[in-house]
Amino acid sequence: MDLIKTSESDCYCYNQNSQMEWKYIWSTVQVKITSSGLLSMVYITERHNCQYPETILSFIKCVIHNFWTPKESNEVTIIINPYGKTVCFSVKPVRKTFIYKISVTRNIVDFKLFLVFVAGVFLFFYAKALSRSPIFYYSSGTVLGVLMTLVFVLLLVKRFIPKYSTFWALMVGCWFASVYVLCQLMEDLKWLWYEKRTYILGYVLAVGFLSFAVCYKHGPLVDERSINLLTWTLQLLSLLLIYCGVTVPQFSYAVMILILCSRSLYYPLKAFGYMTWKMKKRFTSEKLVVKYLTEDEYREQADAATARALEELRGACRRPDFPSWLAVSRLQAPKRFAAFVLGGSHLSPEEMRLHDEQYGLGGAFLEEQLFTLRTDSLSAH
Repeated sequence: MDLIKTSESDCYCYNQNSQMEWKYIWSTVQVKITSSGLLSMVYITERHNCQYPETILSFIKCVIHNFWTPKESNEVTIIINPYGKTVCFSVKPVRKTFIYKISVTRNIVDFKLFLVFVAGVFLFFYAKALSRSPIFYYSSGTVLGVLMTLVFVLLLVKRFIPKYSTFWALMVGCWFASVYVLCQLMEDLKWLWYEKRTYILGYVLAVGFLSFAVCYKHGPLVDERSINLLTWTLQLLSLLLIYCGVTVPQFSYAVMILILCSRSLYYPLKAFGYMTWKMKKRFTSEKLVVKYLTEDEYREQADAATARALEELRGACRRPDFPSWLAVSRLQAPKRFAAFVLGGSHLSPEEMRLHDEQYGLGGAFLEEQLFTLRTDSLSAH
C-alpha cells in the first residue's frame, strides 16, 4: 500500500524488486512517517543484528547503523534502495492516542544520486589535474578543516606521532568520529541554523581561516610522491562515489571496470586514430592551394632562379667530359663565352643599357603601359 494510517505499533517491510529495469538506475523509494505526536522507529532486519556478523565490514556497518538510529521525532524519512535487500522496521508511537501516517513514493530519477555518480566520473578523470592545482589544494584543505576538524588536526600533528600504526589507528577513529558528528549535525541542521546561526558562522569563519592559513604556510604539493598519493586517493574516492551513486550494483561495477580499463586503452585508441588519419590522408586527394605572387616576390624568385641556372651552366661547362671545341666552333663570340665560364657576367654593358632604356624607369615599355591604362579609364568615363 502507498498510504497507511494507524495508531498501533506494527512492523513494516519493503520487498525488493527481483526484476531489474535499467530505467530505474538512479531511482529510490522514499518512506515518510509523520505523526502529530512523537514516535520512534527501530530496524528489525537481520542485517542490522550485531550478534552474529558475517564479516568485519558488516560489523562496522551494524555499529554505525546503531549509532545512527533515528531518535523520537514527529517525522521520519527513510530512503530505500529498490534493488537492495528487504528492509523491515517497526514504528512505535509514544502514546497510542496519536495516529501516524506512512506514505511511500518512488523517485524515478533521484538527482542527488545522479549528481554523485557524475561527480565520481568527473573526479576520476581529473584527479591528476586536481592534485596539481593550487586552487583545489587550498579549497579542499579549508573544507576539510571546517567539516572534519579532527582529521585536519591529526594531519598537522602527524610528525609528533612516533609509529605509523598508531597514526593510522587514530586516523580511522577520527574519520568515523567526524562522519558521525557531521551526520548528527545534518539531522538538526535547520534547528541549528535558526537557533545557533551566529555560533555556526563564527566557527566556520574561524576554522576556515585557520585551515587556509595552515595550507598557505605549507604551500601546494611539490613532491611527486605526495601528488601521486593524492591522485590515487581521489580516484579511490571517485570509485566510491560511482558505487554510491547508482542503485543497481551491476551497473556500477560495469562502469568502474570501463573506467579502469580506459587508462590502458588510451594508447591503443591513440594509435588507431593515427593510423586512420594516415589512411584517410593517403586515399583522399588534397586540394591545391593557389597563392598569387606579388611583383617583388616574382622579381626575387626570377633573379634567384636565373642565378642558380647560370651557376649550373658554368659547372656543366667546366666538367672534363664537356665538348669544349665543339661548343667554341658553334659560337659567334668564343671569348665572351670563356669569360662567362670563368665567372664573368652573361650580359654585356651594351645589352644592359638597351634593357634599361626599354624596360627601366622612363622607358618606352613603361610609358606605353601607363598611356594605355589612362586611355582606357577616360574612355570608360
